[in-house]
Amino acid sequence: MTSIPEFSRRPLELADDFAPGEINFMKVEDFSFFYGKKQALHGINLTIPSRKVTAFIGPSGCGKSTLLRNFNRMNELIPCIRHEGDISIHGTSIYDPSVEVIALRRRIGMVFQKSNPFPMSIYENIVYPLRIAGERNRAVLDEAVERCLRSAALWEEVKDRLHESAIGLSGGQMQRLCIARAIASRPEILLMDEPCSALDPIATAKVEELIIELKKEFTILIVTHNMHQASRVSDLTAFFYLGSLVEFDKTQKIFTNPAKQQTEDYITGRFG
Repeated sequence: MTSIPEFSRRPLELADDFAPGEINFMKVEDFSFFYGKKQALHGINLTIPSRKVTAFIGPSGCGKSTLLRNFNRMNELIPCIRHEGDISIHGTSIYDPSVEVIALRRRIGMVFQKSNPFPMSIYENIVYPLRIAGERNRAVLDEAVERCLRSAALWEEVKDRLHESAIGLSGGQMQRLCIARAIASRPEILLMDEPCSALDPIATAKVEELIIELKKEFTILIVTHNMHQASRVSDLTAFFYLGSLVEFDKTQKIFTNPAKQQTEDYITGRFG
């Protein structure tokens, strides 16, 4: 089996008034998803541009995390699931038989709702995915640690205790460490599932600043229940309800002039 083709790293110069669909980077086509007999997603169609932050919003159980976890096929760890339709990246289906799932997940980093640092040193947390991939060169590992911690705005806080346990970090620091670990293998896509839900306002602000900075290099998809967070960090917003995509547009338009009444009702707190 061959791995998914290397995604292009050529910087994409997008106009400020770009519209969804201008850049065919990640595409969801007529995608439905089932947990056994229960249908969680209904015919989703979505095109996500490169080097932007796309927020998935909607009430609990609407399917946004389910869709997010399909981009790296993580839902396949659950028994009795199936899908219809397709998800593609640069025109390559992630379900193509030639695509190795492990290689796919190296290209798509993920940050979970609850920070999950490994019970090892800060240094070893960062280099873990590189060691798994067979990297043994100490200079390469050292460079990756500093690069990732700087990218995660954590280097200055931990550079003198790299070989101490990561469990001793604060909640916000642990989440930024998990972000640093997620980008260690140089993915092009970063999935974030409620990354700030367990953090205090100060730590949340740091992670949000980090997200805005990281989009210079990564395409970011974030699931959030926090409307203010979606409006602050995202370029595009997709509103889901009962497993269906109700509306997808530039974030400013979604929050100021949504096309659907259902979207407006959710944004304004009439339900959800």
